[in-house]
Amino acid sequence: MNNHIGSAEQDEKIQNLGGSEAVKQIKDLVDKSGICFFCTTVSKASMGTRPMAAQQVDEQGNLWFLSAKESEKNKEIAADPSVMLHFMGSNADFLYLEGKASISYDKAKIKELWNPLVKTWFTEGVDDPRISIIKVEPTQGYYWTTQHGNVVSTIKIAFGALVGKTFDDSKEGKLLV
Repeated sequence: MNNHIGSAEQDEKIQNLGGSEAVKQIKDLVDKSGICFFCTTVSKASMGTRPMAAQQVDEQGNLWFLSAKESEKNKEIAADPSVMLHFMGSNADFLYLEGKASISYDKAKIKELWNPLVKTWFTEGVDDPRISIIKVEPTQGYYWTTQHGNVVSTIKIAFGALVGKTFDDSKEGKLLV
């Protein structure tokens, strides 16, 4: 029995996306997860990595975060705007993005992005003078997603192992934004 994925089946699993399709995939996967590992100083051997919550993905696929003005990540972005974001959703969905980050202090955008949970870090609320915005413009990435969620996928994998056949329903591919 051959339990390897055939090339035709493997080709069906690969779906490289660009433009509006890539933006839709990014929005879908970020909405499922929201939290990512935000990596700065990617050109150095030791990256600055921390968890961060994406506040928004706009229609162009840009990701928006709130950050403290004097944070290490803001200093690292000022020195080198290249960043990497790693998302993992609850249904075995994964998203990796590379992009360029910029920092702004637009009060209207801060109010648009504000979420009451953010008050944990910005105790003076939406008008806290320490708030800055990080905008990440993705340039490329990669995604992995399942069509039926984690439980169904796990059952399919287990059944496939029993009968020696692949029932993997995942999709993956490059994202070019």
